Amino acid sequence: MGVLENVLAVIVVLGLLITIHEYGHFWAARRCGVRVLRFSVGFGKPLLMRRDRHGTEYVLAAIPLGGYVRMLDERESDVPASEQAHAFNRQSVYKRMFIAAAGPLANFLLAFIAYWVLFVSGTTVIAPVIGGVAPDSPAARAGLGAGQEITQVAGRDTPSWSAVNLQLLSEIGHTGELEVQTRPFESDARSTTHALPVTRFLAEQKTPDPLSSMGITPWQPPVPALIGKVLDDSPAARAGLKAGDRIERVDGRTVESWQSLVGTIQASAGTPMALTVARDGQEQTLTLTPETKSLERGREVGYIGAAAAPFSWPESHQRQISYSPLAAIGQAVHKTGEMTQLTLASIGKMIVGLISPSNLSGPITIARVAGDSARSGLETFIGFLAYLSISLGVLNLLPVPVLDGGHLLFYLAEAIRGKPLPERVQTFGLKVGFALIGVLMVMAFYFDLMRL
Repeated sequence: MGVLENVLAVIVVLGLLITIHEYGHFWAARRCGVRVLRFSVGFGKPLLMRRDRHGTEYVLAAIPLGGYVRMLDERESDVPASEQAHAFNRQSVYKRMFIAAAGPLANFLLAFIAYWVLFVSGTTVIAPVIGGVAPDSPAARAGLGAGQEITQVAGRDTPSWSAVNLQLLSEIGHTGELEVQTRPFESDARSTTHALPVTRFLAEQKTPDPLSSMGITPWQPPVPALIGKVLDDSPAARAGLKAGDRIERVDGRTVESWQSLVGTIQASAGTPMALTVARDGQEQTLTLTPETKSLERGREVGYIGAAAAPFSWPESHQRQISYSPLAAIGQAVHKTGEMTQLTLASIGKMIVGLISPSNLSGPITIARVAGDSARSGLETFIGFLAYLSISLGVLNLLPVPVLDGGHLLFYLAEAIRGKPLPERVQTFGLKVGFALIGVLMVMAFYFDLMRL
């Protein structure tokens, strides 16, 4: 059922993002007097098709990994003299630039609307309260401790763990002191500034984990050792664990909470464990052998492939963030700009080697995250949709031939020169662009499979 949910979620997400993106091109072309021959969501064989009174075909195709808007163009086919004024290639360079840019701009607009909806309806966040600090870690050396709430990172307010993580991720590659402000939780005391010494912060990590790298463990309420989900073909599944099982004892020792169970499992890689499980009012004993899972810096821990059942956070640690419809406009603009800046910075850091290429994601990872966010609730799903829309807009604006940004680069050169670039230059650029996109797609699929 999880796979089906993931597939449905990614179809909804990609279908919406592609439709919005291509509609941006379509809308701009129509406003510029260009005749649109086809508006297609997906590639390959058409599954559904209809034609409007303008002669435009609207197509839903079989491969939902993109789309296109085909316009009247003398470079692709003969155009009658009576229709030449409506051909794309006959438009001014500035109109063609507007049409090319309209797709990515539509994605940014979708993200803005999604964030506006979230800010108006209100979002629930968890206060960033520290639960523990590892000895001799950067956080410990800077004076951070349990019970403190992180109020700012690098000069920016952090009302939630999400804000803390985003701000820390924006500091990837930083060398020097990273300023973090804290104050005792539920206190009116003034914030204390801590300077954390970092060197190439999170650079080249396969899966950047800023909190662990700093030695910080977020506070969590005691979570009962109740199984909520068991992954197929995992050590937990092979041992016979099922959703709804409560772990009472491990090797005869009472299990106080999910956190203590995780600690025991992580310290027992490859070692058989006797689990006393309460199921349907009866106790039974199962033998479980955790597999070894490698983390960053060569650390290895035990892993069983099971997740805790959902639990509730105390109201004192929950915060409601909402704005009036007017105030939400500014907040949505700021959030869209912040996420755009983070995406651009991440691409730049990946190019220079500060971020590992293994962080590239393809359709498999997108499907998994889309499914997980859909199961987590509408609020999480809308937030994921907004971020993915921004990512699509940014990627399409990169100056790579084949992408919208590559077309804009050609048109900009034409505007400066007063005439188009030579055909051989454009053809060579398109070949390079196709090769680059092909390599990136292969890498993304490869890293997707590695994550599985």
